[in-house]
Amino acid sequence: MTTVHTRLAGVAAHLPQTTMTTAELEDRLAERNPTLDLPRGIIHAGSGVRRRHLAAPAEKPSDLAVHAGRQLLADHGLQPHDVDLIIFAGVTPDMIEPATAHIVAAKLGAGCPAFDLRNACNSVLNAVQVADALIVTGQHRRVLICCGEMATALMPWTLSGTKEYVTVAAAYTVGDAGAALLLEPATEPGLLGHRFTAHSAGWDGATVRVANLTTDPAAGWPVIQPLTVDVVRLARSIEQTDLTIFRKLLAELGLTWDDFAAVCVQQVSLAALWKFCDHVGIPQDKIVVTIVQHGNLVAATLPVQLAQAVAAGRVRRGDLVALIGLASGFSAGIAVVRW
Repeated sequence: MTTVHTRLAGVAAHLPQTTMTTAELEDRLAERNPTLDLPRGIIHAGSGVRRRHLAAPAEKPSDLAVHAGRQLLADHGLQPHDVDLIIFAGVTPDMIEPATAHIVAAKLGAGCPAFDLRNACNSVLNAVQVADALIVTGQHRRVLICCGEMATALMPWTLSGTKEYVTVAAAYTVGDAGAALLLEPATEPGLLGHRFTAHSAGWDGATVRVANLTTDPAAGWPVIQPLTVDVVRLARSIEQTDLTIFRKLLAELGLTWDDFAAVCVQQVSLAALWKFCDHVGIPQDKIVVTIVQHGNLVAATLPVQLAQAVAAGRVRRGDLVALIGLASGFSAGIAVVRW
């Protein structure tokens, strides 16, 4: 009996045409808050973000996912009916119910099963893990993972003061994007291995909370609050997370970081990225940097990085790629792929 493996057959990314520089964002904040003397420069200084992409006013996360999904299918000469499972893996859904995957499937014209998978910035990486399990066990043959992130919709434009501005500054580092991955069965290993870990006691290090989620009608409608980061709590969670999973997986596969054509790493700030690379020993020239020109793309980050590396010729068929996820929760993961 032939052993079934999973291969990553393709990747596509969609970055909206409209962009906003960090300087332009600060100008807009100043216009919306004329009575406040908001300090300039802290967004770029703290994150390295120079600009980000903005979805069109009428677009939803599903639209961004569909843009990437359609492109990916077209690149491979496939039709929506050729896909037998769609997973929407992202932080920003179109709505609470139904699953955004159904909206993506309907817009694509697909008639296959569909569901959402959500685990902060590790949503896509976990979707790869799930798709691999479903493919190697014969439950599905061609899985389309779609992601649409519209985190800029959560940016607060009116502020109570400088203290609040500093507290929610991380909310201004995000950008919008769509991405898609196509996974298929193969006779030779393409997805060589993956490992995951979590330190869930540190869940409150970075949060996007729902206010007024209560049965008390006096509390009013639930409101999504902006991203807030407790730097001390987050740093402590990272320190207490078993990051040896990266070294252990590479050792099991007989690999070193030098064997990879590219390493895609979740990016919330440029300084944090280089600190993480130093900590786990990844050479900086292996990294695909997206945080500066695109911002924090949330769960779309890794597939966007892979798509850009492939488009630039940096990654070719047969090359090794590492996908490394770091997400609030706190969770971490790695997938090693032979492209």
